[in-house]
Amino acid sequence: MQDSLQQIQALIRAVPDFPKPGVTFRDITPLLADAGGFARCIDALAEPWQGSGVQAVCGIESRGFIFGAALAQKLHAGFVPLRKPNKLPPPVVSVDYQLEYGVDRLEARNDALRRGERVLIVDDVLATGGTLAAARSLVVDRLGAQLVGASVVIELVALQGRARWGDSAPLYALLHY
Repeated sequence: MQDSLQQIQALIRAVPDFPKPGVTFRDITPLLADAGGFARCIDALAEPWQGSGVQAVCGIESRGFIFGAALAQKLHAGFVPLRKPNKLPPPVVSVDYQLEYGVDRLEARNDALRRGERVLIVDDVLATGGTLAAARSLVVDRLGAQLVGASVVIELVALQGRARWGDSAPLYALLHY
């Protein structure tokens, strides 16, 4: 597994000073372009959830769609997109959340999940944790699903986003920066 993680990590490009000075952007596009690397990534993301009874994977817009849909396929589960505002036809349910620069919103179809359905939330990066916490609120509080946990490809540890997640459900990060 360690060799596989190193191979995955080697496919993530560090872009210094993007989108602004002092920030190192983690570019996943080389990982997505490498068939073997992407397959190893999905296998590694699926491994902690095998046998957990996940019925639906909720991917957060937009890169969470890529990983979430592939992970849903691997786990033999359905896929539900959690979208930015005004991307889904009504009726929808939504949750607003704070960003470091303002407010944003996540939405899902009001019938996207059944009450009690076992759900895994997926995104590409865990930074400050606001988006992941909003997704949890949307899935559990608004849609009534049972949260199995969450997976991210990259956790930016210094930003302490895991603290916002708390211990409500397991949170698995494949790579830590």
